[in-house]
Amino acid sequence: EVQLQAFGGGLVQPGGSLRLSCAASGFDFSDRAMSWVRQAPGKEIEWIAMINFGGDDATYASSVKGRFTISRDNTKKIVYLQMTSLKPDDTGVYYCHTKRGLTSYWGQGTQVTVSS
Repeated sequence: EVQLQAFGGGLVQPGGSLRLSCAASGFDFSDRAMSWVRQAPGKEIEWIAMINFGGDDATYASSVKGRFTISRDNTKKIVYLQMTSLKPDDTGVYYCHTKRGLTSYWGQGTQVTVSS
């Protein structure tokens, strides 16, 4: 059974930092690219970062580029999202995602709230 468990969300002030983690199981983690997506209240899901299976190539949405860093540990089967210089617009539920063939898998997500 494919499982993606996201952790690390919480309340943080603007300008602060937060590190999210996603623990994966039930599939060949090292062979799959991993992504982070988020959904703000009243908004559609926004893709924000992707890292290749080897962990040496990453891409980012323009809204987070330069502030967020995605990384992975294929031994521990964990993908991370380091978030810095957080803004109120970063508020939302953050999910990790992977794809096997034509099937997408999503975790339950973790809430990030950026507010004073």
